[in-house]
Amino acid sequence: MNTQLIANRLVELCKEGQWEEAQTELYATDAVSIEPMASPDFNKETKGLEAIIEKGKKFDSMVDTLHQVKVSEPLITPSAIAFTLEMDITMKGKGRETWTELCLYQVKDEKIVSEQFFL
Repeated sequence: MNTQLIANRLVELCKEGQWEEAQTELYATDAVSIEPMASPDFNKETKGLEAIIEKGKKFDSMVDTLHQVKVSEPLITPSAIAFTLEMDITMKGKGRETWTELCLYQVKDEKIVSEQFFL
């Protein structure tokens, strides 16, 4: 699957909030995830697909309601994908917020090998 097809599928799954399906289908087993900052709940860097999926499950367990997800059209090079992701979200024990981040993905050998998020 070339980078354009990966980008199209990734955007489709992210719009539906299907993070784990995107990871399972599109990520390399040794992929790396880099968050904008470390927090008490998450490390700055997560290595390996299994650990990335577990990080996603932990995030999902903290969400009360995901009201809406918006994903911009992707910018694509032969080895990279970038788009903005906006989530209208209510976290457990917190009020409703809108989060916007820039998502950058590196592609190698037809798989996503890294993801990095910027606030």
